[in-house]
Amino acid sequence: MPDTKVKKPPLGFKIALAIGLVAWVWLCVYLAKYLSYHGFKWLIMTFHLETSTILQSIYSVVIYLLAILIMLGVPALLRKYFPKLKAYPLLEKPSREELGLKNLPTWTDILLSPIGFLIQYALGALLVTFFTNFSWFNATEVQPTGYSDLISTGDKILAFLIIAVLAPIVEEIIFRGFLYGRLRKYLNLPASILLVSLLFAVLHEQWNVGVNVFATSLVLCALREVTGTIYSGMLVHILKNAVAFYLLFIAL
Repeated sequence: MPDTKVKKPPLGFKIALAIGLVAWVWLCVYLAKYLSYHGFKWLIMTFHLETSTILQSIYSVVIYLLAILIMLGVPALLRKYFPKLKAYPLLEKPSREELGLKNLPTWTDILLSPIGFLIQYALGALLVTFFTNFSWFNATEVQPTGYSDLISTGDKILAFLIIAVLAPIVEEIIFRGFLYGRLRKYLNLPASILLVSLLFAVLHEQWNVGVNVFATSLVLCALREVTGTIYSGMLVHILKNAVAFYLLFIAL
């Protein structure tokens, strides 16, 4: 009888794929920041614009949208003009299920979010406390948000929408959606969670913030695994950023 078993990809293929996926997402985010920074720098210098909450918000929107556009758009163009490349895992068209956007949020997603928020907060505090034992770790370093003085109510609302709504949604689509969904097709659970969380931490470019968001990502990946979607993780991420926004711009 013919062998009908599906051959599993060799370990070397899985490792190469994982490295390629992580590198691709890092490149997308880096390019989005680089192009946006130099584009807005040119606009400000050319038209003598003054920095403002509106300008900073537009800048943030451009970064997030550009990252998504590069991540999904470039492979789509390659698939269109080079059909033979469709078979390559890195260039496969992601489904809504792979992105974690299948169906709509459920009551389970909503009810799990406050639990996930408390767990990630406790785990983050535990890791930060542990790393304070090392001299090179500065737990009090403030993460730059791009916003300085938010005087008017309109400024605060606009900044809140960017920091506490847009950022969590886009970051969940990129990291716990696209990256985690694709890695999970080829790697086991611990390896997928670790790679996603490490990249998420590195891209925040600060030790104290990186350690904290690494802990958050562990929980968000677990929620993605349990629910099959990124909706619960989005809600946790929104809660986390909303609390941070309040402490940075409202409470003080």
